[in-house]
Amino acid sequence: MLLNLSIPLKSIEDILNIEFFDDDIYKLAFRLIINIVFMTIIIRYLYYPITKRKDYLFTYYLIGVITFFLCFGLKKLEIDTGMGLGLFAIFGIIRYRTDTIEIKEMTYLFLIIGISVTNALASSKISILEMALINFSVVGITYGLEYLWLLEHETRKTIIYEKIHLILPEHYDEMKADIEKRTGLTINRFDIGKIDFLNDTAQVRIYYFADEQEFSDYHNEK
Repeated sequence: MLLNLSIPLKSIEDILNIEFFDDDIYKLAFRLIINIVFMTIIIRYLYYPITKRKDYLFTYYLIGVITFFLCFGLKKLEIDTGMGLGLFAIFGIIRYRTDTIEIKEMTYLFLIIGISVTNALASSKISILEMALINFSVVGITYGLEYLWLLEHETRKTIIYEKIHLILPEHYDEMKADIEKRTGLTINRFDIGKIDFLNDTAQVRIYYFADEQEFSDYHNEK
């Protein structure tokens, strides 16, 4: 009598201890589409037409998508409040070593992270209409502030100024008039940055309303 020595083969799922398919894939796809749609409205149609900063488009899209995936994935692990706060602390220590990020760009960055987290962590207790209301409210308020209420957008530009003897506070009006004459811009205010006494130059950041000027190359500023 022969003994049956065959060993039942385990499935790949059992060996790897993972599932190849889960019903949550539909939730992921649906929420991802919603998140990308509203991110596109904010980034491409609210932010970009005003600033023309393509480098931040790259940053906002990737951070938004990565934040969405992180929150959606960690949600299934039932992380506690401490772990969740630690996740957001990561973004708090991120610093761009090349240029200091502007306050407006930082606000849009927080906005993108916020809606990505909301769309990813929305539970079954939050209906689709509630989630839509949150997203539409964010878009509506942003549109109102950008295009209806705050109509004048103050633009800034950094120039190298060689008349270093005018950087003294008592020569403020004279320096302002000289910069306006040489640039052709009506300046609201200006700040003096780095001063190079070796080359007798100073970095001056000027602020003006671009819509009221005949030209502005701010968007080409590096």
